[in-house]
Amino acid sequence: MDHAMKTPEELLPYRTIKQILAARPGGVHVASQTDTALSALKAMAEKYVGFLVVLEGQKLVGVLSERDFGRKVVLAGRTVEDTLVSDIMTREVVTVTPADRFGDCLQLMERHGIRHLPVVEGGRVVGVVSGRDLMREAIGHYRKVIKELELERMTIFNSAA
Repeated sequence: MDHAMKTPEELLPYRTIKQILAARPGGVHVASQTDTALSALKAMAEKYVGFLVVLEGQKLVGVLSERDFGRKVVLAGRTVEDTLVSDIMTREVVTVTPADRFGDCLQLMERHGIRHLPVVEGGRVVGVVSGRDLMREAIGHYRKVIKELELERMTIFNSAA
């Protein structure tokens, strides 16, 4: 049986964000600082997402999550019609690059208690990776590993018979 060494790119912790994002449709969902919280919430609902990047031109200035709405609008007693995105967005944004790796992203999410990481390249947001994206990647990877192990096991049993 051929037991070729795996390259780092084939091992899950070493897969790059570029590889992970390439496997799904692209697109970044965006809000502006001057949008109302209501328009941002409607955009999230229409796009079935829980996270928007906030851009000023092409520059990342913040992010907006469903958590921000719950904590900074609802619990603060504000109204979505009268609250601007700039009033509730998270300004200190943790980002990654396409070259960053799966394992590093998991560690960042855990360390900062976040579920989304904007992917920035050359000063521009080129994608967003979520905990769900990473989970999907892990499930796909381990399905493949299990299939390989089952095949190897069947080969050993068949050769012994």
